[in-house]
Amino acid sequence: MTSRPNKQKLPEKQAALEIRGLGRIFHSDLGSTVRALQDIDLTVCSGEFLTLVGATGCGKTTLLNLIAGFETPDEGFIRLSDNLQFGENIAYVFQHYTLFPWRTVSRNVGFAMEMHGISRRRRKQKTIELLSKVGLTGFENAYAHELSGGMRQRAAIAQALAMQPKLLLMDEPFGAVDDSTRTELQQMITELWQENHTTIIFVTHNIDEAIVLGSRVLVLSERPGRIAHEYKIDLPRPRNRLAKEFTNLFIEIRTALSGQLD
Repeated sequence: MTSRPNKQKLPEKQAALEIRGLGRIFHSDLGSTVRALQDIDLTVCSGEFLTLVGATGCGKTTLLNLIAGFETPDEGFIRLSDNLQFGENIAYVFQHYTLFPWRTVSRNVGFAMEMHGISRRRRKQKTIELLSKVGLTGFENAYAHELSGGMRQRAAIAQALAMQPKLLLMDEPFGAVDDSTRTELQQMITELWQENHTTIIFVTHNIDEAIVLGSRVLVLSERPGRIAHEYKIDLPRPRNRLAKEFTNLFIEIRTALSGQLD
């Protein structure tokens, strides 16, 4: 499978967001500047599962933060589809869980619904449903410190899904768990994506994970981050890591990350 130009569009589906000429520059107190991102051109289709890989410091998290509206671009623009609104139906799952330590699991999951004025009865019903989907039935009244790392991330994902986001941004959410738990979480998020058709942009350092999850994989260059290579993943789900096609993709993406692919 070959790399594709990063400006290629997917016109057969509605675009969830478009990015053109995006750049981000950070300024230090000493007057120096660091260009984190440059000339990012990207179209993400509605319902797509996009994974991003790249070296540490290449701007992957910065790109997510710009899409989320946490930061403002210095160059270019991000255009969201009409049905996407910051603070309404865009959710973010961070590298480390963001649960309130003084709230139980169920109250953490129901927090966003509570802030939006959803009734207690509906919150309880939705929370039970979500905890079942992420495999946390029976832990409704537990606190974060009573959960394993994988369970905390399951709760954080349920928390993010509570408001039925149309765009889900995920920044290395499985990076701190063991391999077995990581595989379980990958399967879980794939099943949730297939069920809900949520648009997902997922940052990872793990090439294997990028291929297992993504319908498309983007490789970002070293800083300043640019989209260096793009791979459309046509492998059937669930994906077989031992298949020749999977292995070939892994090697090609690893080579691209090493800067050896033209």
